[in-house]
Amino acid sequence: MTITITHQQQAWILDHVSRGEFRSIEDGVRQLLDERMAERAAEEGDDLAWARAHIDEARADIAAGRVLTVQEHEALMDALLISLKG
Repeated sequence: MTITITHQQQAWILDHVSRGEFRSIEDGVRQLLDERMAERAAEEGDDLAWARAHIDEARADIAAGRVLTVQEHEALMDALLISLKG
């Protein structure tokens, strides 16, 4: 299989090969592809269970009336920005 990369990509990977980070262009491309494939697999397999506690907390806040209107939120943010400038 032949894959064509851009001149910018080639220059980048050659620079990293010259620094000893990869043994060859092919090694670098394989490593980078492996890393990205692992990242994608993690992203695709994330069921967002880690967010459940945050969602439950937000729902409890809403049920308890601990909410702000958009106008109240904007006023708080405006006051914060003014305090940071001062």
